[in-house]
Amino acid sequence: MILPFAGPFGGTGPLTWGQLAIWDAIERTAPDDHYFNFGRVLKVPGVRSLDETTAALAALLGTHDSLRTRLDLPGGGDLPRQRLAEGGELPVLLSTDDPEKLLTELCSTRFDYENEWPLRVALVTDGPRVTHVVLAFCHLAADGLGADVAVRDLRMLLLRGAAAGRPTAASPLDLARWQAGAEGRRVARRAAAVWEAVPHQVMFDRETPEADRVDRPRVWRAQLSSPALGLAARAVAARHHTSTSTVLLTATAALVNRCTGKDRSVVLPIVHNRFRQDTARMVSMVSQEGVFVLDGADRGLDDLLGAAGSASLRAYRSAFHDPLDRMRGDWVQPLCCFNDQRFAEPGPAPRAPEEIRAALPATTLSWPLSQDRLNCRFCVHVGGDLEVSLTADTHFLPRRRMERFLLDLESLVVAEAGA
Repeated sequence: MILPFAGPFGGTGPLTWGQLAIWDAIERTAPDDHYFNFGRVLKVPGVRSLDETTAALAALLGTHDSLRTRLDLPGGGDLPRQRLAEGGELPVLLSTDDPEKLLTELCSTRFDYENEWPLRVALVTDGPRVTHVVLAFCHLAADGLGADVAVRDLRMLLLRGAAAGRPTAASPLDLARWQAGAEGRRVARRAAAVWEAVPHQVMFDRETPEADRVDRPRVWRAQLSSPALGLAARAVAARHHTSTSTVLLTATAALVNRCTGKDRSVVLPIVHNRFRQDTARMVSMVSQEGVFVLDGADRGLDDLLGAAGSASLRAYRSAFHDPLDRMRGDWVQPLCCFNDQRFAEPGPAPRAPEEIRAALPATTLSWPLSQDRLNCRFCVHVGGDLEVSLTADTHFLPRRRMERFLLDLESLVVAEAGA
Protein backbone atom coordinates (compact mmCIF):
# COMPACT_ATOMS: atom_id res chain seq x y z
CA MET A 1 0.00 0.00 0.00
CA ILE A 2 1.00 3.67 -0.35
CA LEU A 3 0.94 5.97 2.68
CA PRO A 4 0.59 9.74 2.05
CA PHE A 5 2.23 12.00 4.65
CA ALA A 6 2.87 15.70 5.15
CA GLY A 7 4.98 17.91 7.39
CA PRO A 8 4.98 21.60 8.25
CA PHE A 9 7.70 22.68 5.83
CA GLY A 10 10.51 21.63 3.48
CA GLY A 11 13.92 22.98 2.56
CA THR A 12 17.54 22.19 1.69
CA GLY A 13 20.82 22.74 3.46
CA PRO A 14 24.23 21.27 4.32
CA LEU A 15 24.58 18.02 6.21
CA THR A 16 24.98 17.98 9.98
CA TRP A 17 28.21 16.70 11.50
CA GLY A 18 26.59 13.37 12.29
CA GLN A 19 25.23 13.01 8.75
CA LEU A 20 28.62 13.87 7.28
CA ALA A 21 30.34 11.29 9.47
CA ILE A 22 28.00 8.44 8.55
CA TRP A 23 28.04 9.46 4.87
CA ASP A 24 31.83 9.13 4.85
CA ALA A 25 31.48 5.64 6.38
CA ILE A 26 28.80 4.70 3.84
CA GLU A 27 30.97 5.76 0.92
CA ARG A 28 33.92 3.76 2.26
CA THR A 29 31.75 0.66 2.68
CA ALA A 30 29.72 0.77 -0.56
CA PRO A 31 28.43 -1.36 -2.17
CA ASP A 32 28.10 -3.26 1.13
CA ASP A 33 26.65 -0.22 2.91
CA HIS A 34 23.45 -2.08 3.82
CA TYR A 35 25.71 -2.92 6.80
CA PHE A 36 24.57 0.38 8.36
CA ASN A 37 20.84 -0.31 8.03
CA PHE A 38 19.11 -1.16 11.29
CA GLY A 39 15.62 -1.34 12.63
CA ARG A 40 13.07 -1.79 15.35
CA VAL A 41 9.93 -3.90 15.78
CA LEU A 42 7.03 -2.35 17.70
CA LYS A 43 4.36 -4.63 19.07
CA VAL A 44 1.20 -2.60 18.54
CA PRO A 45 -0.48 -1.75 21.87
CA GLY A 46 -4.08 -2.85 22.19
CA VAL A 47 -6.19 -3.53 19.13
CA ARG A 48 -5.50 -1.16 16.25
CA SER A 49 -6.89 -1.25 12.73
CA LEU A 50 -4.95 -0.66 9.56
CA ASP A 51 -6.40 2.86 9.27
CA GLU A 52 -5.44 3.74 12.85
CA THR A 53 -1.90 2.42 12.37
CA THR A 54 -1.28 4.19 9.09
CA ALA A 55 -2.62 7.45 10.56
CA ALA A 56 -0.08 7.15 13.39
CA LEU A 57 2.71 6.42 10.90
CA ALA A 58 1.78 9.46 8.80
CA ALA A 59 1.85 11.62 11.93
CA LEU A 60 5.27 10.22 12.85
CA LEU A 61 6.70 11.22 9.46
CA GLY A 62 5.10 14.63 9.77
CA THR A 63 6.64 15.14 13.21
CA HIS A 64 10.23 14.05 12.57
CA ASP A 65 11.83 15.88 9.68
CA SER A 66 14.72 13.43 9.24
CA LEU A 67 12.24 10.77 8.09
CA ARG A 68 11.26 13.05 5.16
CA THR A 69 14.87 13.92 4.27
CA ARG A 70 16.85 12.62 1.30
CA LEU A 71 20.18 13.62 -0.24
CA ASP A 72 21.17 15.74 -3.19
CA LEU A 73 24.38 14.21 -4.57
CA PRO A 74 26.00 16.83 -6.81
CA GLY A 75 29.04 14.78 -7.84
CA GLY A 76 32.38 16.21 -8.87
CA GLY A 77 33.74 15.99 -5.35
CA ASP A 78 31.15 18.39 -3.91
CA LEU A 79 29.54 17.48 -0.61
CA PRO A 80 25.98 16.12 -0.51
CA ARG A 81 23.19 18.33 0.79
CA GLN A 82 20.09 17.33 2.68
CA ARG A 83 16.69 17.85 1.07
CA LEU A 84 13.66 17.95 3.38
CA ALA A 85 10.34 17.30 1.65
CA GLU A 86 7.14 18.89 2.89
CA GLY A 87 5.27 15.72 2.03
CA GLY A 88 5.22 12.58 -0.07
CA GLU A 89 4.13 8.96 -0.28
CA LEU A 90 5.76 6.03 1.51
CA PRO A 91 5.42 2.42 0.28
CA VAL A 92 4.27 0.16 3.14
CA LEU A 93 4.43 -3.62 3.02
CA LEU A 94 1.48 -5.58 4.42
CA SER A 95 2.39 -9.06 5.59
CA THR A 96 1.51 -11.95 7.90
CA ASP A 97 5.15 -13.07 8.19
CA ASP A 98 7.30 -13.12 11.32
CA PRO A 99 8.26 -9.50 12.26
CA GLU A 100 11.95 -10.28 12.82
CA LYS A 101 12.15 -12.01 9.45
CA LEU A 102 10.59 -8.97 7.81
CA LEU A 103 13.07 -6.67 9.56
CA THR A 104 15.99 -8.71 8.22
CA GLU A 105 14.55 -8.49 4.71
CA LEU A 106 13.94 -4.73 4.92
CA CYS A 107 17.51 -4.11 6.11
CA SER A 108 19.19 -6.42 3.61
CA THR A 109 19.56 -3.96 0.70
CA ARG A 110 21.20 -0.55 0.53
CA PHE A 111 19.07 2.59 0.43
CA ASP A 112 18.81 4.80 -2.62
CA TYR A 113 19.90 7.93 -0.76
CA GLU A 114 18.68 10.39 -3.39
CA ASN A 115 15.30 8.92 -4.26
CA GLU A 116 14.14 6.60 -1.48
CA TRP A 117 12.65 7.74 1.80
CA PRO A 118 15.04 6.87 4.67
CA LEU A 119 12.48 4.62 6.35
CA ARG A 120 11.10 1.26 5.22
CA VAL A 121 7.94 -0.02 6.89
CA ALA A 122 6.11 -3.32 7.07
CA LEU A 123 2.85 -3.92 8.95
CA VAL A 124 2.13 -7.39 10.28
CA THR A 125 -1.60 -8.06 10.20
CA ASP A 126 -3.88 -10.60 11.82
CA GLY A 127 -7.22 -10.28 10.10
CA PRO A 128 -8.40 -6.64 10.38
CA ARG A 129 -5.91 -5.69 13.12
CA VAL A 130 -2.22 -4.74 12.94
CA THR A 131 -0.06 -6.64 15.44
CA HIS A 132 3.43 -5.28 14.71
CA VAL A 133 5.07 -2.34 12.97
CA VAL A 134 8.47 -3.12 11.46
CA LEU A 135 10.73 -0.10 10.89
CA ALA A 136 14.02 -0.23 8.94
CA PHE A 137 16.04 2.99 9.22
CA CYS A 138 18.63 4.48 6.92
CA HIS A 139 21.50 5.51 9.22
CA LEU A 140 21.50 8.99 7.70
CA ALA A 141 18.07 9.53 9.22
CA ALA A 142 18.59 8.12 12.71
CA ASP A 143 21.06 6.63 15.12
CA GLY A 144 20.07 4.04 17.72
CA LEU A 145 18.76 6.52 20.30
CA GLY A 146 16.96 8.50 17.60
CA ALA A 147 15.24 5.32 16.42
CA ASP A 148 14.15 4.63 19.99
CA VAL A 149 12.64 8.12 20.21
CA ALA A 150 10.74 7.44 16.98
CA VAL A 151 9.42 4.11 18.28
CA ARG A 152 8.28 5.67 21.58
CA ASP A 153 6.53 8.46 19.70
CA LEU A 154 4.84 5.97 17.38
CA ARG A 155 3.60 4.00 20.38
CA MET A 156 2.19 7.17 21.94
CA LEU A 157 0.51 8.09 18.65
CA LEU A 158 -1.13 4.67 18.58
CA LEU A 159 -2.24 4.92 22.20
CA ARG A 160 -3.29 8.55 22.43
CA GLY A 161 -3.20 10.05 18.98
CA ALA A 162 -0.36 12.39 20.01
CA ALA A 163 3.39 11.92 20.50
CA ALA A 164 5.15 12.54 23.80
CA GLY A 165 6.48 15.86 22.48
CA ARG A 166 8.42 17.23 19.55
CA PRO A 167 12.20 17.15 19.67
CA THR A 168 13.71 20.37 20.98
CA ALA A 169 15.57 20.81 17.69
CA ALA A 170 12.82 19.89 15.24
CA SER A 171 14.97 19.59 12.17
CA PRO A 172 18.47 18.50 11.16
CA LEU A 173 18.44 21.66 9.04
CA ASP A 174 18.29 23.71 12.25
CA LEU A 175 21.18 21.76 13.76
CA ALA A 176 23.28 22.17 10.60
CA ARG A 177 22.76 25.94 10.72
CA TRP A 178 23.79 26.08 14.38
CA GLN A 179 26.90 23.96 13.72
CA ALA A 180 27.97 26.34 10.94
CA GLY A 181 27.48 29.38 13.20
CA ALA A 182 29.81 31.01 15.72
CA GLU A 183 28.85 28.84 18.71
CA GLY A 184 29.05 25.66 16.65
CA ARG A 185 32.52 26.56 15.43
CA ARG A 186 33.67 27.15 19.02
CA VAL A 187 32.44 23.67 19.98
CA ALA A 188 34.16 22.20 16.93
CA ARG A 189 37.48 23.85 17.79
CA ARG A 190 37.39 22.47 21.35
CA ALA A 191 36.76 18.97 20.01
CA ALA A 192 39.50 19.35 17.40
CA ALA A 193 42.03 20.22 20.11
CA VAL A 194 41.43 16.83 21.77
CA TRP A 195 41.91 14.94 18.51
CA GLU A 196 44.98 16.88 17.47
CA ALA A 197 46.73 16.04 20.76
CA VAL A 198 46.66 12.30 19.92
CA PRO A 199 49.61 11.07 17.81
CA HIS A 200 48.72 9.33 14.57
CA GLN A 201 48.37 5.59 15.00
CA VAL A 202 46.69 2.64 13.26
CA MET A 203 46.00 -0.18 15.68
CA PHE A 204 45.79 -3.16 13.32
CA ASP A 205 48.46 -2.10 10.85
CA ARG A 206 49.99 -5.42 9.75
CA GLU A 207 48.37 -8.04 7.58
CA THR A 208 48.58 -11.53 9.00
CA PRO A 209 50.97 -14.04 7.36
CA GLU A 210 47.97 -16.07 6.23
CA ALA A 211 46.25 -13.01 4.68
CA ASP A 212 46.12 -14.63 1.26
CA ARG A 213 44.37 -17.68 2.72
CA VAL A 214 41.76 -16.06 4.96
CA ASP A 215 38.08 -16.80 4.69
CA ARG A 216 36.03 -15.20 1.96
CA PRO A 217 34.40 -12.76 2.06
CA ARG A 218 36.96 -10.63 3.82
CA VAL A 219 34.89 -9.06 6.63
CA TRP A 220 33.28 -11.27 9.30
CA ARG A 221 31.37 -10.77 12.53
CA ALA A 222 31.71 -13.02 15.57
CA GLN A 223 29.01 -12.66 18.21
CA LEU A 224 29.41 -13.71 21.84
CA SER A 225 26.33 -14.17 24.01
CA SER A 226 27.54 -14.27 27.61
CA PRO A 227 25.33 -13.87 30.67
CA ALA A 228 28.51 -14.31 32.76
CA LEU A 229 30.15 -11.31 31.09
CA GLY A 230 27.06 -9.22 31.78
CA LEU A 231 27.08 -10.13 35.49
CA ALA A 232 30.85 -9.62 35.76
CA ALA A 233 30.74 -6.21 34.04
CA ARG A 234 28.12 -5.02 36.55
CA ALA A 235 30.19 -6.31 39.48
CA VAL A 236 33.39 -4.63 38.23
CA ALA A 237 31.50 -1.39 37.55
CA ALA A 238 30.14 -1.40 41.11
CA ARG A 239 33.60 -1.87 42.62
CA HIS A 240 35.14 0.89 40.51
CA HIS A 241 32.16 3.28 40.70
CA THR A 242 31.82 3.48 36.95
CA SER A 243 29.51 2.22 34.18
CA THR A 244 29.44 -1.18 32.51
CA SER A 245 30.11 0.60 29.22
CA THR A 246 33.38 2.03 30.59
CA VAL A 247 34.35 -1.41 31.92
CA LEU A 248 33.80 -3.03 28.51
CA LEU A 249 35.50 -0.19 26.60
CA THR A 250 38.54 -0.35 28.90
CA ALA A 251 38.75 -4.14 28.68
CA THR A 252 38.48 -3.91 24.88
CA ALA A 253 41.28 -1.32 24.76
CA ALA A 254 43.48 -3.48 27.01
CA LEU A 255 43.02 -6.50 24.76
CA VAL A 256 43.66 -4.42 21.63
CA ASN A 257 46.98 -3.46 23.21
CA ARG A 258 47.84 -7.11 23.82
CA CYS A 259 46.64 -8.17 20.39
CA THR A 260 48.69 -5.57 18.52
CA GLY A 261 51.72 -5.45 20.82
CA LYS A 262 51.48 -1.67 21.15
CA ASP A 263 52.03 0.40 24.31
CA ARG A 264 49.15 2.77 23.53
CA SER A 265 45.64 1.74 22.61
CA VAL A 266 43.56 4.21 20.58
CA VAL A 267 39.92 3.23 20.21
CA LEU A 268 37.07 5.32 18.78
CA PRO A 269 33.93 4.86 20.89
CA ILE A 270 30.63 5.89 19.31
CA VAL A 271 29.20 8.66 21.51
CA HIS A 272 25.50 9.51 21.34
CA ASN A 273 26.07 13.31 21.61
CA ARG A 274 22.73 13.86 23.31
CA PHE A 275 24.06 15.90 26.21
CA ARG A 276 22.58 19.12 24.78
CA GLN A 277 18.93 20.15 25.08
CA ASP A 278 18.60 20.65 21.32
CA THR A 279 19.81 17.12 20.50
CA ALA A 280 18.33 15.13 23.39
CA ARG A 281 15.21 13.96 21.52
CA MET A 282 16.22 14.41 17.92
CA VAL A 283 15.38 11.65 15.49
CA SER A 284 18.52 12.13 13.46
CA MET A 285 22.07 10.87 13.07
CA VAL A 286 23.72 12.66 16.00
CA SER A 287 26.16 9.98 17.19
CA GLN A 288 29.82 10.33 16.23
CA GLU A 289 33.19 8.83 17.04
CA GLY A 290 35.20 10.16 19.95
CA VAL A 291 38.84 9.31 20.65
CA PHE A 292 39.74 7.16 23.69
CA VAL A 293 43.43 6.72 24.54
CA LEU A 294 44.83 4.26 27.06
CA ASP A 295 48.54 3.80 27.75
CA GLY A 296 50.28 0.75 29.18
CA ALA A 297 49.93 -2.61 27.49
CA ASP A 298 51.25 -4.43 30.55
CA ARG A 299 48.88 -2.87 33.11
CA GLY A 300 46.08 -4.89 34.67
CA LEU A 301 42.40 -4.07 34.16
CA ASP A 302 42.10 -2.83 37.74
CA ASP A 303 44.87 -0.27 37.14
CA LEU A 304 43.55 0.70 33.72
CA LEU A 305 40.06 1.41 35.05
CA GLY A 306 41.59 4.01 37.32
CA ALA A 307 42.68 5.99 34.26
CA ALA A 308 39.61 5.23 32.17
CA GLY A 309 37.35 7.87 33.72
CA SER A 310 39.32 10.87 32.50
CA ALA A 311 40.00 9.16 29.16
CA SER A 312 36.25 8.62 28.72
CA LEU A 313 35.50 12.28 29.46
CA ARG A 314 38.00 13.38 26.81
CA ALA A 315 36.34 10.96 24.37
CA TYR A 316 32.92 12.49 25.05
CA ARG A 317 34.28 16.01 24.52
CA SER A 318 35.90 15.02 21.23
CA ALA A 319 32.87 13.27 19.72
CA PHE A 320 30.75 16.33 18.82
CA HIS A 321 33.11 17.48 16.08
CA ASP A 322 33.09 18.68 12.48
CA PRO A 323 34.16 15.81 10.18
CA LEU A 324 35.45 18.38 7.68
CA ASP A 325 38.04 19.45 10.28
CA ARG A 326 38.99 15.80 10.57
CA MET A 327 39.30 15.38 6.81
CA ARG A 328 41.44 18.52 6.46
CA GLY A 329 43.68 17.79 9.46
CA ASP A 330 46.03 14.95 10.30
CA TRP A 331 43.77 13.43 12.95
CA VAL A 332 44.40 9.95 14.26
CA GLN A 333 42.50 7.17 12.47
CA PRO A 334 43.16 3.91 14.30
CA LEU A 335 40.52 1.97 12.29
CA CYS A 336 39.43 0.51 15.62
CA CYS A 337 36.07 1.38 17.19
CA PHE A 338 33.69 0.48 20.02
CA ASN A 339 29.92 0.91 19.86
CA ASP A 340 27.74 0.34 22.92
CA GLN A 341 24.31 0.18 21.32
CA ARG A 342 22.30 -0.45 24.47
CA PHE A 343 19.48 2.03 25.02
CA ALA A 344 19.23 1.28 28.74
CA GLU A 345 22.55 0.25 30.26
CA PRO A 346 22.21 -2.04 33.31
CA GLY A 347 23.65 -0.24 36.29
CA PRO A 348 26.52 -1.35 38.50
CA ALA A 349 25.56 -4.17 40.85
CA PRO A 350 27.65 -6.42 43.12
CA ARG A 351 27.50 -10.05 42.07
CA ALA A 352 28.77 -13.11 43.93
CA PRO A 353 31.66 -14.87 42.15
CA GLU A 354 29.84 -18.19 42.27
CA GLU A 355 26.83 -16.63 40.47
CA ILE A 356 29.13 -15.45 37.67
CA ARG A 357 30.89 -18.81 37.40
CA ALA A 358 27.54 -20.60 37.27
CA ALA A 359 26.59 -18.54 34.21
CA LEU A 360 29.69 -19.42 32.18
CA PRO A 361 28.31 -22.62 30.58
CA ALA A 362 25.58 -20.53 28.92
CA THR A 363 28.15 -18.68 26.75
CA THR A 364 27.69 -19.18 22.99
CA LEU A 365 29.53 -17.85 19.94
CA SER A 366 28.11 -17.47 16.43
CA TRP A 367 29.01 -15.90 13.07
CA PRO A 368 25.98 -13.86 11.95
CA LEU A 369 27.51 -11.65 9.23
CA SER A 370 30.08 -11.61 6.46
CA GLN A 371 30.67 -9.21 3.57
CA ASP A 372 33.41 -7.87 1.32
CA ARG A 373 33.90 -4.27 2.47
CA LEU A 374 33.81 -2.19 5.65
CA ASN A 375 35.11 1.27 6.53
CA CYS A 376 36.84 -0.07 9.68
CA ARG A 377 39.23 -2.95 10.41
CA PHE A 378 38.02 -3.71 13.94
CA CYS A 379 34.75 -2.82 15.66
CA VAL A 380 33.24 -4.15 18.89
CA HIS A 381 29.48 -3.76 19.33
CA VAL A 382 27.66 -4.21 22.63
CA GLY A 383 23.99 -5.11 22.48
CA GLY A 384 21.18 -5.97 24.86
CA ASP A 385 21.38 -9.05 27.10
CA LEU A 386 25.14 -8.62 26.89
CA GLU A 387 25.72 -9.75 23.36
CA VAL A 388 29.16 -8.55 22.32
CA SER A 389 30.17 -8.82 18.70
CA LEU A 390 33.43 -8.21 16.89
CA THR A 391 33.40 -7.26 13.22
CA ALA A 392 36.85 -7.33 11.66
CA ASP A 393 38.86 -7.42 8.46
CA THR A 394 40.27 -10.94 8.45
CA HIS A 395 43.37 -9.80 6.56
CA PHE A 396 44.37 -8.14 9.84
CA LEU A 397 42.57 -10.32 12.39
CA PRO A 398 41.69 -13.85 11.22
CA ARG A 399 38.55 -15.56 12.43
CA ARG A 400 40.37 -17.78 14.93
CA ARG A 401 41.84 -14.67 16.59
CA MET A 402 38.48 -12.90 16.52
CA GLU A 403 36.97 -15.79 18.45
CA ARG A 404 39.90 -15.78 20.86
CA PHE A 405 39.51 -12.02 21.40
CA LEU A 406 35.87 -12.32 22.49
CA LEU A 407 36.56 -15.25 24.80
CA ASP A 408 39.52 -13.36 26.29
CA LEU A 409 37.25 -10.35 26.85
CA GLU A 410 34.90 -12.55 28.83
CA SER A 411 37.77 -14.11 30.80
CA LEU A 412 39.37 -10.74 31.59
CA VAL A 413 36.21 -9.16 33.01
CA VAL A 414 35.13 -12.33 34.82
CA ALA A 415 38.58 -12.59 36.46
CA GLU A 416 38.43 -8.93 37.49
CA ALA A 417 35.08 -9.67 39.15
CA GLY A 418 36.83 -12.31 41.24
CA ALA A 419 35.10 -15.27 39.65
